[in-house]
Amino acid sequence: MVATLPVNAYLANHQAERLADLCEFLAIPSISALADHRPHMHSAACWLAERLQRAGLKNAQVIQTKGHPLVYAEWLGKSGAPTILIYGHYDVQPVDPLSMWISPPFELHQRQGKMYARGISDDKGQILLHIQALEALLRNNGSLPVNVKVLFEGEEEVGSVNLMSYVAQHSKDLAADAIVISDTAMQECNVPTICCGLRGTVGLELTVHGPNSDLHSGLYGGIIANPIHVLAELLAGLRVEQGRIAVPGFYDDVVELTSVQRARLAQSLSDEGWQKQTGVSQLAGELEYTAQERLSIRPTLEVNGVWGGYQGEGSKTVIPATAHAKITCRLVPNQSPERIAHLVSADLKRRCHPGARVDVKLDKQSSSPWTCEPDHPVLRSAAQALERAFGRETIFNRMGGSLPIVTSFARELNAPVALIGFAPPDANMHAPNENMGIDTYELGLRAACYLWYELANSQFVNRKDVKNDR
Repeated sequence: MVATLPVNAYLANHQAERLADLCEFLAIPSISALADHRPHMHSAACWLAERLQRAGLKNAQVIQTKGHPLVYAEWLGKSGAPTILIYGHYDVQPVDPLSMWISPPFELHQRQGKMYARGISDDKGQILLHIQALEALLRNNGSLPVNVKVLFEGEEEVGSVNLMSYVAQHSKDLAADAIVISDTAMQECNVPTICCGLRGTVGLELTVHGPNSDLHSGLYGGIIANPIHVLAELLAGLRVEQGRIAVPGFYDDVVELTSVQRARLAQSLSDEGWQKQTGVSQLAGELEYTAQERLSIRPTLEVNGVWGGYQGEGSKTVIPATAHAKITCRLVPNQSPERIAHLVSADLKRRCHPGARVDVKLDKQSSSPWTCEPDHPVLRSAAQALERAFGRETIFNRMGGSLPIVTSFARELNAPVALIGFAPPDANMHAPNENMGIDTYELGLRAACYLWYELANSQFVNRKDVKNDR
């Protein structure tokens, strides 16, 4: 354990340069989902490679894939020390609706102690924080306490397909004793948080087919199964009271947590806290579980979009030929994406009106749930680093979202993963006015510096107790 950071003076003297870095990086509209932004994706990758080189890392390179580029760099100058792989992503979500942004999304603005821009929390700000921490140690000390490999991708927001294949093909090159990822949020503002569980995900797109073409609702209404009506009934039948999922077999493989594990989750935000944060008058879901448990250890089935029929101005009295919906399920140990997709699809087809037909298309971007134990030496070292920087006890929680690459890393590299997030709970990730507190960023930077010392001094071994719940 290091008593005080040997780079404190350096960090205090270079805050203006860090802000300039953020302004430059966040100004690049690296939206991976939109084809028009492909040149910006390349620009962001090149910016990162140059920045890593300037920070003092070696072998910085832009790696082309079938999609957007990867960025790799390394510093392997500490013989006998553990090697840590740092992962993050430089792609961001689209900015729609643009009218809801108080300031332009690709210009960094500061208001009331917060920084606003697309990507400041998810995930450009968090990866730049790590680069600046490494740079501070290298410039001030001439070396790092650990060996470091850095791998950033540009397709996290669209499924990480090319990264997963790259990791599988280059597992020896990426070999590490531990993996550090900062792409999650804190439970509460400036309360250090380590995520030790992610839900898996599987997505489905439904199309209900009715007549051969749109029909006049006056001439045919009353004798035709309207695909929108059929779809509405199918969707309504997927759930019963209090949000419990009605699909036969859906809960068969769900693992119930022990009382100790549930007690750990109880440290997280209360039901009232979630209600206040979301702005709803009443929470929904299974009443026998707390809000935090519903968000992390219970599976879900959510309708994400519904469309069909006439959408334009005025009225057009038709019975549409088709109706559509998108569904995602969040999965917990030991649920399988393939089995859940099969169960939901079978249930929809069984209940479909005989005068219509439902097709179910599986989304390729599925992932299995992932967990690790909070008492792993890597996570304990990370918790100590966070506590030294933030001055508060670290919370271990489980996140309701999914990071498919974590499962891939755990499987292909067989190394423990520490999910250390610095985004505030109200960061508005994926939404207008994405933000991060200036103080949170600075404290996170110091936590990243402490982290390498804690990991260097920890006698951890590459234990095989990271679970890949497939």
